[in-house]
Amino acid sequence: MNWELIVLILYFVAMLAIGIGFFIRNKSSSDKDYFLGGKTMGPWVTAMSAQASDMSAWLLMGLPGSILAFGLGQAWIGIGLAIGTALNWILIARRLRRFSQAAGDSITLPQYLSNRFVTRSKSLQIACAAVFLVCFTLYVASAFVAGANVFTSLFDIDKSLAMLIFAIILILYTFLGGFKAVCWTDFFQGILMLVAVLSVPIIIVLTCDLDTAALDQVITSNDGTVYAFGSSVFGAPFTEIISGLAWGLGYFGMPHILVRFMAIEKPSMVKKSSIVAIVWVVLALISVIFIAVFGRMLIGEELLANGQQSMVFVELSRDLFPAAISGILLSAIIAASMSTADSQLLVASSSFTSDIYKPILRKNASDREVMWVGRIVVLIVAVIAYFIASSKSEGAQAIMNLVENAWAGFGSAFGSVVILSVFWRRFTYKGALAGVIAGAVTDILWLIFLSGSTGIYEIIPGFIVSMIASVVVTLLDKEPAAEVTAIFDEATSPMED
Repeated sequence: MNWELIVLILYFVAMLAIGIGFFIRNKSSSDKDYFLGGKTMGPWVTAMSAQASDMSAWLLMGLPGSILAFGLGQAWIGIGLAIGTALNWILIARRLRRFSQAAGDSITLPQYLSNRFVTRSKSLQIACAAVFLVCFTLYVASAFVAGANVFTSLFDIDKSLAMLIFAIILILYTFLGGFKAVCWTDFFQGILMLVAVLSVPIIIVLTCDLDTAALDQVITSNDGTVYAFGSSVFGAPFTEIISGLAWGLGYFGMPHILVRFMAIEKPSMVKKSSIVAIVWVVLALISVIFIAVFGRMLIGEELLANGQQSMVFVELSRDLFPAAISGILLSAIIAASMSTADSQLLVASSSFTSDIYKPILRKNASDREVMWVGRIVVLIVAVIAYFIASSKSEGAQAIMNLVENAWAGFGSAFGSVVILSVFWRRFTYKGALAGVIAGAVTDILWLIFLSGSTGIYEIIPGFIVSMIASVVVTLLDKEPAAEVTAIFDEATSPMED
């Protein structure tokens, strides 16, 4: 009896049950309920869903595999993400919740940025929504590929069938349940991911003999690639350290994370959420680093010889635990992929319906109509993403490679703008528009012409140029109108939440 398969099936059934449950319970809900859960999310659900939607299968496969192969210098990405997570929750979360409420009770990030400056112009809103729709379609395609790869690595199943199963489950509970279903599934998936990454290194310490001398071994793969483990975090090249830390800048512009801040029930709940989220990400990232280091000692030669370093968590789980338990742990990888993809599907859908469909195409659309259009967009985006992910052409692979840079694109375009919008009373609409455009253009140009030669992650120049453009254009622009500063004053007033 294949206990791993049985556990995975039960996991999928549970995710579907949550989606169906919220669909039945909220048949008469509005678009705000579907896209933001009616702004009723509690602190624990908000924190766990934010972190689960943040960390994809990269947490359990990409990062530990990279550290196992190339050494602790790769851990700087995890350090940067931990710092960025903490700063995002501490500096932005509570303010953004209050600002989104004061700015017309906004339900999407583009809508918030437009309402924040009380403008009738839809240019920024539409541009942002278009970027979201394109980038998140690629992101979801990436999640489909990751989910299918994990599925096929665990079980003897055709990759196309695995991807189809993964996509159907994901689409159904997102389509039916909306934001609440996504948040609650992410809540349980976040717990599962944390339990999984904590369990493996703890059991290794308790049961295995570890030989640190194995870290000094230079391993050559079957294709001739040489892997020397760098055992010093601080001995990494300077550009590797800076680029790793720069990953943290992306958080300030990540729509699927920022929308969680906007959905929490009360701004006063943010403090508890921030503690939960920061503890989660620190424990998860530290555990993953230990998994990689222990994996190098125990099975590094076997994995690297076959170029299978990304399977370190999978192989350790299977070696250390009975099949039923390893099935639960390996479900965490599927959970990581699904918890990211479902959030991205919903944000892409909400951006189209709230920022393009209702304000431009159907101004008199009812809330129920908008909600059902959103469901249809979830389906359309997922179908397009599925075909991108399942294509075997070189073009499809080129598109998938672009997904790796979407994090930098979002951080460059929106990071500094979001920060200034909640901290600078003088900030203007033209400054925000300039910041978004300058950041996005800089990010693209740096990626194409300078990223390879400098070794510097494109989010660094993109974020800096966006910040400079936002400040300079704002100072050259006339001061914002009284109604704009009134929103700032309301959101920053010392009144009780």
